[in-house]
Amino acid sequence: MRMYLSSFRNGNKPDELLRLLGDGRRAALILNAQDWKAPEDRATDLAQEVERLESIGLQPEETDLRQYFGRPDELRQALVGYDLIWVRGGNVFVLRRAFRRSGADSVIPELVNGDAIVYGGYSAGVDIMQPHLHGIELVDDPSVIPEGYDEEIIWDCPGLIPYCVAPHYKSDHPESADIDKVVSYYIDNHIPFVALRDGEVIVVDGDEQKFVG
Repeated sequence: MRMYLSSFRNGNKPDELLRLLGDGRRAALILNAQDWKAPEDRATDLAQEVERLESIGLQPEETDLRQYFGRPDELRQALVGYDLIWVRGGNVFVLRRAFRRSGADSVIPELVNGDAIVYGGYSAGVDIMQPHLHGIELVDDPSVIPEGYDEEIIWDCPGLIPYCVAPHYKSDHPESADIDKVVSYYIDNHIPFVALRDGEVIVVDGDEQKFVG
């Protein structure tokens, strides 16, 4: 298992991501946490994310999970040609719905556990891989439902990491104040968690896990 879990954007140690990738550079970019936005705003986010990934030598192409709703086998076939799955931040409850409808919540863990692909991302792209989303409603609105999405709020997650993550902790980010509330929730409810400041990254490489940045 190889994972690069950043608090915000590329993090301060993109060389660690490139190390995990070896010679691979093709990245499947998942932007569905932004599906609640107007199409023109989402397109701007996509262009900016592509530019950031290209700046560190990657070759990103969007994989829009909406195109695979109800078609998990086709999603699996689409992803196996990539070296990296990169999941951008946004509303994690929207992202969770997209993962379930497309089968990404089983396909991606299968590929990552089999070491067939590297998983990377930031903010919601990290939280989607923890055991559950309880507490995240203090920062992300679970009632946001883009067109074509189911209304059900999904609290469970694939659990590729065995603890929760609080990104943007004590950082210059618009959500940092609300993240303090999430951290308090985790502490009060005895939920194992890691708080990441922007720039910091969790790097998982097989049995080794380290915090950098």
